[in-house]
Amino acid sequence: MTKRERIYFRVDRGCLVPADNYAASRLRERNYHVGDLLAAELVKPRNPKFNRLVHRIGQLVVANIEAFSGLDAHKAIKRLQIEGKVFCEEIGIHVPGYGMLIQFIPRSLSFESLDEGEYQEAARGICRTIAERYWPNLSEKQIAEMAESFVGD
Repeated sequence: MTKRERIYFRVDRGCLVPADNYAASRLRERNYHVGDLLAAELVKPRNPKFNRLVHRIGQLVVANIEAFSGLDAHKAIKRLQIEGKVFCEEIGIHVPGYGMLIQFIPRSLSFESLDEGEYQEAARGICRTIAERYWPNLSEKQIAEMAESFVGD
């Protein structure tokens, strides 16, 4: 599957307008005209300021929860996704003599994979999993705040 170029827009009163001169030039190069009908998938791009939040959550649990010692931040996050069923695909696997097993496969949380809303939802779900399983005296919000201020390797 080829990745499509993203052209950025800003919301104006009742319409979308090119976000900058580069976006406007890309539209002209594609030979789009006023009145053309276009199909689009609208997403709110991720805020680069918060892009590292989930990575910091992984660093936080590796440094402070014994069950995650020896893992890197990425593997810790994938494990938390599975434990909390956060942004996972479910696959049913038939095991002879046992029956059906459900396997959870964590989806990518990369910058290009999720928009800002989905990313924040995933981060909250991971923090909720940590609060429920490992730090029940903390809320998901407190864990997110700890991760934001955590200085890892």
